[in-house]
Amino acid sequence: MEIKVLGTGCSNCKTLEKSTRQAVEELDLDAQVVKEEDIVKIMSYGIMRTPGLVIDEKVVMSGRVPSVNEIKEIIESNRS
Repeated sequence: MEIKVLGTGCSNCKTLEKSTRQAVEELDLDAQVVKEEDIVKIMSYGIMRTPGLVIDEKVVMSGRVPSVNEIKEIIESNRS
């Protein structure tokens, strides 16, 4: 599983990355968390507001910072 955190480096983006890494650790998943800061690549996902969360190339959330528990629920519901 590949999880991408989309964001240019603002505090919300950093918080989402930290929370996502914590959620992956708590779920004991074999997942790669990648921080994508290239604005052109971020725009290619079609999100209008950062931060964004992408699981296996599918945008699952954007424009806000969910709690760790909510991120865990999002990950669980998008596992293949």
